[in-house]
Amino acid sequence: MDINKIENARTKIIGKKIEYFKEIESTHIYGKKIAEKKKQEGLMLLAETQIGGVGTKGRNWYTGEGKNIAATIILYPKCKIEKLKKLTIEIAEKIMEAIYELYGYKLEIKKPNDLLFNGKKICGILTEIHTQGEKINYLLISFGFNVNEDEFSKEIENIATSLKKETGKEFDREDIICKIIEKLEEIDL
Repeated sequence: MDINKIENARTKIIGKKIEYFKEIESTHIYGKKIAEKKKQEGLMLLAETQIGGVGTKGRNWYTGEGKNIAATIILYPKCKIEKLKKLTIEIAEKIMEAIYELYGYKLEIKKPNDLLFNGKKICGILTEIHTQGEKINYLLISFGFNVNEDEFSKEIENIATSLKKETGKEFDREDIICKIIEKLEEIDL
């Protein structure tokens, strides 16, 4: 993965600093461990492979090596907690816009945190907010996006898909990440 290309995206904060992993248990779990220690606004964690990727309700998220996107972004919002009530849907909308602007493909939102392509799951979003009283300590935005995956396990092959599986084409993951983080910065936090 070309980390320099991502760090040079047209963003102000998100992705200007990246920690990249060939393999990690989960970018989200690691993000929780470092979010309180580091005050690196917009730090992005990217992994080629997750061996214990997490989704909502403790479900596993599979990340095939070098084929998909597994990312966590750490933010320290100054806004009121109420402003974050619909954040996951806003993130889903921004990812939809990114894919449409890049390729003209229309994704659908399956509330509360999934994106579908042709009726199958292509992206999962996990947001986690840590607060102390009314103060937001940090926000984690994690997403897994199936880009060039061509094989899924028997358990999910009928419900999961990727851009490649739906179109027969290979896609540049860095282009997708750059566009997604540009769109995410449009969210007013």
